[in-house]
Amino acid sequence: MSNYHISVLLQEAVDALQIQKGKKYIDATLGAGGHSFEMLKQGALILGIDQDEEALEEVKENFKFQVSNFKLKLAQGNFGNIAQIARENGFEKVSGVLFDIGVSSHQLDTNIRGFSFLTEGPLDMRMNSDLATTAADLVNGLHKGELIDLFTKYGEEPFARKVAQVIVKNRLEKPIQTTKELADLVARSVPKIGKTHPATRIFQALRIVVNDELNVLEQGLKQATDLLEKNGRLVVITFHSLEDRIVKRAFEKYEGNGLGKIITKKPIVPLDTEIESNKRARSAKMRVFEKI
Repeated sequence: MSNYHISVLLQEAVDALQIQKGKKYIDATLGAGGHSFEMLKQGALILGIDQDEEALEEVKENFKFQVSNFKLKLAQGNFGNIAQIARENGFEKVSGVLFDIGVSSHQLDTNIRGFSFLTEGPLDMRMNSDLATTAADLVNGLHKGELIDLFTKYGEEPFARKVAQVIVKNRLEKPIQTTKELADLVARSVPKIGKTHPATRIFQALRIVVNDELNVLEQGLKQATDLLEKNGRLVVITFHSLEDRIVKRAFEKYEGNGLGKIITKKPIVPLDTEIESNKRARSAKMRVFEKI
């Protein structure tokens, strides 16, 4: 395995899927294949989906044997289209689906992708480079009121108005084009709360909108539930409250409609030891649903 990405709640997620040898499973957010690797070791047949071409190339290189022996199928695409992708690859009915939502370590650490405020890079944030709109387009093109709404709704940013005002004022001199420009601008404009970087919620909001993440998540969850066989399980790992809320409400709706039962009445969170070794795990929450 490479250091491309450290999988969060690795054993907990794989255990929750209750892998059965020879059965089909979908890893809807393949990343570096950490979860899939554990599933393969237990005899699963896997369809790995990712919209990031770099991630797929990395997995193809590291899992040559499994790919060549048809244990692992790879597909580029957005999990908002998981039903179509599954049909095209012979995974119409599966025993489990895993979603590990969010940005991979590789995406955060690759400055050219523009996801992180800790490194200098273009203000991009597209998980799929074919998408038309970048974060820079939003920052430089939206009106002040639109920026306020964006930062409030998708970042839950208490200083949304102040940040929007500063952005609009500064972009009159020149467009804001890099991650560092935006991060420094935000850091100078609002107070720091705790250990969290002041730009954290702003970057989150932009990334969510650029990739339409919340709508895609809702679409993907419903389609994944339809793909499950009886007693099949849907396992979802989220990294912020907006995502977790969508998953929680979706599972409650599915249970209320008699589609299945919620296995995790409260979300599973990482142990302190995992958070110590991987700080990006600290906000992770995992929920599990079983179809009946």
